[in-house]
Amino acid sequence: MTATHQQALQAAHALGLDRLDAQLLLLHALGRPDSDRAWLLAHDDDPLPQPAADVLRRLSLRRAAGEPLAYIVGYKDFFGLRFAVDSRVLVPRPDTETLVQWVLDAAEKAMAETTRILDLGTGSGAIAVAVAATLSQNRLAGLTAATAYAVDAVDASAAALAVAAENAKNLQANVQHVQSVQFIQSNWFDNVSGCYHVIASNPPYIASADPHLGALTHEPQEALTAGPDGLDDLYLIIEQAPAHLLAGGWLLLEHGYDQADAVRARLTQRGFTQVQSRPDLAGIARCSGGQWLPAKTADK
Repeated sequence: MTATHQQALQAAHALGLDRLDAQLLLLHALGRPDSDRAWLLAHDDDPLPQPAADVLRRLSLRRAAGEPLAYIVGYKDFFGLRFAVDSRVLVPRPDTETLVQWVLDAAEKAMAETTRILDLGTGSGAIAVAVAATLSQNRLAGLTAATAYAVDAVDASAAALAVAAENAKNLQANVQHVQSVQFIQSNWFDNVSGCYHVIASNPPYIASADPHLGALTHEPQEALTAGPDGLDDLYLIIEQAPAHLLAGGWLLLEHGYDQADAVRARLTQRGFTQVQSRPDLAGIARCSGGQWLPAKTADK
């Protein structure tokens, strides 16, 4: 007997899926966009074709086993753009949009002939590509006085860089006049040359013994953990960043929900000024940063 849409959703729920995930997977199985949830509600009693029912069952089992929804459907929307994602990269989180906006704000204030921006640990390329796309569109719309931007993105993983490069390529193919992003394989700053007006990073910041890691077995573990307190990579970036920052440049970092005080203290200790944090969508201090003013510049 053919199941209806509503019965298929009930079966997915019985496997442990929440309502939203079940609806999105059903839409995906039907080949319809995420925005059709209202359509789905209006067609509760429609029969579900058997091929779609088979797909939904297979996808629901993957989700019930803990695989992220974005890996299952193959994409994640971030900062108004759609990014391809799979198990080679972490799924972009909405809270990271706070970091993207801060990068855009800092870039606009740089007032340079060519503003140089570096994204460390780019993963899917979400930060770098979103920044490049927004800056390009702002220039096209006459919303900025800057003449040019150069965005570089770094990752130690060749597999992650392949995903990031594909996302940049797809965006350029679908959005006119988007600034290209240059990708560099490097362990943090090892293969980075030159200096930047803005350096941004969403590095690993989960403690190596964090009990929540058991629920994240599908994600690349090297992109998640950083030492016993999760601060190792953040501290390394803070220590090395000044050698790659122009005078007046900004270092902007995403970190864990309880790490803002430690990150701000280390930024201050390293000599950064205007050290501050910005909240995520839940109001938690999720990003911290500071401006680099070398002593001879600060004394003028």
